Amino acid sequence: MLDEFHPLLREWFQSRSWVPTAPQIEGWPLIRAGYDVLISAPTGSGKTLAAFSICLDELLKRASSGDLPDETLVVYVSPLKALTNDVRKNLEIPLGEVLELAQARGEIFMRPIRSATRTGDTTMVERARMLRTPPHVLVTTPESLFILMTAERSRALFRNVSTVIVDEIHAMAADKRGSHLALTLARLDHLVQSNGGRKPQRIGLSATVRPLEEVGRFLSPDAKIVDVGSRRDMALAVEVPSDELGPVASTEMWSEIYDRVADHIRAHRTTLVFVGTRRMSERVAFALTERLGEGIVMPHHGSLAKERRFEAETRLKNGELRAVVATASLELGIDIGTIDLVVQLGSPRSIAVALQRIGRSGHWVGARPQGRLYATTR
Repeated sequence: MLDEFHPLLREWFQSRSWVPTAPQIEGWPLIRAGYDVLISAPTGSGKTLAAFSICLDELLKRASSGDLPDETLVVYVSPLKALTNDVRKNLEIPLGEVLELAQARGEIFMRPIRSATRTGDTTMVERARMLRTPPHVLVTTPESLFILMTAERSRALFRNVSTVIVDEIHAMAADKRGSHLALTLARLDHLVQSNGGRKPQRIGLSATVRPLEEVGRFLSPDAKIVDVGSRRDMALAVEVPSDELGPVASTEMWSEIYDRVADHIRAHRTTLVFVGTRRMSERVAFALTERLGEGIVMPHHGSLAKERRFEAETRLKNGELRAVVATASLELGIDIGTIDLVVQLGSPRSIAVALQRIGRSGHWVGARPQGRLYATTR
């Protein structure tokens, strides 16, 4: 599987005792052949690496030959700010380690491969720096990509883009956000082709998506589909309060639920609690802090200040928090460390969302997700 990769990338894989996963085995030949590809596979199965590794291989080969221009060649689009920050960090780790290998082998001629993030959280200083020194890999959201494609100076960044990776495509395909992204990608195609280039290759990634063929057509009319399946062995249980369920959960019932969730948090190293609203996220985090003490639980939702969201994500990854109470802000494929248990309070409103959220636990190859779903009303 690794014979066609750049020697440095091949050595990096081997140094990690890497074993190829199904999305990589089936996806790499199609991506390398230049097809538009949609990869649907369970959470934690190596989809993102399947998409990024071919792009990174191409960048390494061009850097080694002195043919790496100062322009953006790969665009990664994800629906969440938290996911873009996470992906960039996970991209920079192999980049840094490959660069260390290059220096150890005396390949000092290799130009550095740069990555950058552009979201609503990006500061003006970082935005200006990105325009002065274009990143080779840009990690962004659909809305930020639209803005970049609209302003004349930033649009010039994308004249020679070769690959677009659309992650968590199922979260956008069915609504206005997906229509908006489709328009932006069509504009990107037009820009590249007007500059004499070939239409950028599109790679879509999703853990839970049906109907697969329709989402494949949304990505590209000619997309090849890699379907590894969405079934995964999980340990699930439905928890019901001792009082009879009614149309609304009583104060006493919520108190019992908080006590039980606090017991789960004590029994596990890290727990991710999902709720339906931002207000609920704050309320549950407060109730659990009363039971567990300060510095153990934090809320996470889209209305939080950027610094607070980053703090919750970082402390969770570093093992400094025992639990985070989140809305949909953490349900997608963010690498949030070794989550042992996912708790869903109330209905997730769809089976796909439930699988996506519970898949946040055991988010690594071979792990078994653990989930508890709390019924709060009839």
